Amino acid sequence: MPVSINDVNQFLKLAEVARECRVKRLGDTVKLKLRLRRRLYVIKLPKDKAEEILKQIKCKIVEV
Repeated sequence: MPVSINDVNQFLKLAEVARECRVKRLGDTVKLKLRLRRRLYVIKLPKDKAEEILKQIKCKIVEV
């Protein structure tokens, strides 16, 4: 089961060690999924906030 995260800073910290970040666009919201070694972490954000976060992520980004 994926782990849902509500804190953006925690999400960015996990993104430093993630294998990849998958981006799923759902109308006004964007779902970002971080794949780590053992778990999948998910956060839902508005479009504008998600774009700012994607610029800060250094792992591989995959559009789904």
